[in-house]
Amino acid sequence: MRGFLASPIGVATAAALALPLVLPTTALAAPLPGVVTPVAPAGSTQSLPLVPLGPAAESPGVPGMSTSPRLPETQGLAAREVTTFSLVGVVWDDASTQLFGRVQVRTRSASTAVWSDWQDVETHNSEHAADPDTPERGSGRVRGSTAPLWVGESDGVEVRVQAEPGSNRAAGRRLPSGMRIELVDPGATDGRPAAGDGKNGAPTGDDKGDLVLLPGMTMEMAESSAVNVPMAPLGANEIPALNKADSTADAVLADDTLEQVARPFIGPRPRIVTRKGWGADESLREKAFVYTNTVKAAFVHHTASGNNYACKDAPAVLRSLYRYHVVSSGWRDIGYNFAVDKCGTVYEGRAGGVAKAVLGAHTMGFNTDSMGIAVIGSFGSTAPPAVSVKAVAQLTAWKLGLFGADPRAKTTLTSGGGNRYPKGQKVSLNVISGHRDGFATECPGKRLYSELPPTRVSSAKLQGR
Repeated sequence: MRGFLASPIGVATAAALALPLVLPTTALAAPLPGVVTPVAPAGSTQSLPLVPLGPAAESPGVPGMSTSPRLPETQGLAAREVTTFSLVGVVWDDASTQLFGRVQVRTRSASTAVWSDWQDVETHNSEHAADPDTPERGSGRVRGSTAPLWVGESDGVEVRVQAEPGSNRAAGRRLPSGMRIELVDPGATDGRPAAGDGKNGAPTGDDKGDLVLLPGMTMEMAESSAVNVPMAPLGANEIPALNKADSTADAVLADDTLEQVARPFIGPRPRIVTRKGWGADESLREKAFVYTNTVKAAFVHHTASGNNYACKDAPAVLRSLYRYHVVSSGWRDIGYNFAVDKCGTVYEGRAGGVAKAVLGAHTMGFNTDSMGIAVIGSFGSTAPPAVSVKAVAQLTAWKLGLFGADPRAKTTLTSGGGNRYPKGQKVSLNVISGHRDGFATECPGKRLYSELPPTRVSSAKLQGR
């Protein structure tokens, strides 16, 4: 995120910002009116508008006229009790408007009632998003958004957002209009057993077209799962790992016009937890699947959501990210094609089939003919776990291999528009690139980015190159 520059702060604003780290419940502000979407176990989103936190400074003796520096615009919320949530982010009306400033939150633990210290939220500026001039970007629902921050189960929140000061001690930049804090509860998985786990029995239920629904399965759930058959049964929680020889058959799923022998360099398929396995609510996303022509490159990301989660929490983190991308940011589905947690587990991301060329919303300008892999966490100053880096190598060896791509090579992609390359420019990129290679951003963090050169070598070796 952009640095927070120091500036003079008036007494009124200082009083608004300098609140104690721990407040009793009786000192919490009354709940603000806001929008709350469905409650747990399906998950929920509280959307609360931010309000001004302090006036601009005026010159003494000249009411309404100022020759002294004005304070940077500041918005937020006083500490308040809210419905339980686990992930936070800030959104605003216009996705094309950037937020230049510092976003900070502190939260109250639902289990201990202790308030956290102030935490910075990565301003992000919608760099993980659909390309300009695409139906997803032009849906009318897309908002500007910060990166999300995982805070764990919490029931209190305080927010402050201060615009970046301008040059010559001027008033500084203006904050985007319509800023809201999004408080996301991931809900729980529905608990329905998956096909083939010894609890279901044979698929039964209503026949919808070519699909016979399992008990309790919606049509959306069935369609999301069907695109991964025969790699896993309908309704399965995971797609099993395969050795290199058996993974060659996956190339037919990637493109049924290909001959299996046309793809000799395919790495072993890693175990992949399906959307059903991590509890995706299929009613949130748009129903259709959208595909691109091929997969020529993989962009590696970090979620910038923090490292304060246990591996057992990773499915809940994913459900929260998914809800934040769709409900809060207005995207058609989660933006990433795959996610990897700190224990090296690989998860299916955007729906459409793990072996298919699914169009994501992960690297603005270069979503076409690519895939996005997000390692859950923040890796600017923290090294990514070795098992996570290994999982990226395994996943890219398999998925890039399905489309004949060499992880050590360069490829050419055409920019769809962004802040680094203009629309239509042909750009030479590494087949395994970091997000920052296609967009001016810190993502995937310098510590994860530094792992990409050896990852290319490891991925190629797994392909047998």
